[in-house]
Amino acid sequence: MKQGTHILTLDNGYHLWTRTVGQGDIKLLCLHGGPGGTHEYWENFGDELADLGVEVTMYDQLGSFYSDQPDYSDPKIADKYLTYDYYLNEVEEVRQKLGLDNFYLIGQSWGGLLVQMYAAKYGQHLKGAIISSMVDEIDEYVTHVNQCRMDCLGPDKVAYMEQIEQENRLADPTYQSYVDILNAEYVDRKQPEAIRHLVSTMATDVYNVFQGDNEFVITGKLGQWHFREHLHEITVPTLLTFGEHETMPIATAKIMQEKIPHARLVTTPNGGHHHMIDNAPVYFEHLKQFINDVESDNFND
Repeated sequence: MKQGTHILTLDNGYHLWTRTVGQGDIKLLCLHGGPGGTHEYWENFGDELADLGVEVTMYDQLGSFYSDQPDYSDPKIADKYLTYDYYLNEVEEVRQKLGLDNFYLIGQSWGGLLVQMYAAKYGQHLKGAIISSMVDEIDEYVTHVNQCRMDCLGPDKVAYMEQIEQENRLADPTYQSYVDILNAEYVDRKQPEAIRHLVSTMATDVYNVFQGDNEFVITGKLGQWHFREHLHEITVPTLLTFGEHETMPIATAKIMQEKIPHARLVTTPNGGHHHMIDNAPVYFEHLKQFINDVESDNFND
């Protein structure tokens, strides 16, 4: 595969930004979170995995910052493209157009949701799946983030947030200041300078439809995410990797480990939702061990 940045033209006429780094026989395709986030926390994966000989490809999904952004104010466009099935099928089309097969698929958060769906439906193309910080049952996530809010902020501030949410005044500055505190505690614990921008790169038109205003309240389509009955359909070696101090419940990750036939669960100390940044040495140690074990036929659950 050609190295560097390339623009991929989809069959629907839209364009996706892609970048391939690293060289080797092992192929890794990366799916970012959000939905509506960007590829940027994958940028160092080529360097981190270079000693294994891994070629890393990342892309921004449709609607995200570096790729085409449809006019989602048109209901017909929104109904067609802001769906689970669209983004799942987009992964498969990207795979085909990049010529990938017998490859590893990694997804962070929303991307981990897509990995679950893809591995269940298109697992014949995968050598391994890596689900990074994403659960299979959204109700358990909601219970956990509500507890996170209480643990971090206390009952008075949580009551304030709940009142603002009921009134649908989520732009309230005090409310958003509490979200910032929660993000620093559970999402971006390291607060890295490297992926900060002068303007927001989040595709809110996409994020709001699926998630809502922030990571600690779900008002969108992710409220419909219930995948547990399909986990047994994921038959490839699977790595479940979670931060030990994040928005996603480790208790649910343990259930996923039991339900997926060939799954290994690892956790990252002092890691929030973006534990590949919060504690990179441990995160990459786990990832490299998984790839090494699969490549050498030594993978065990």
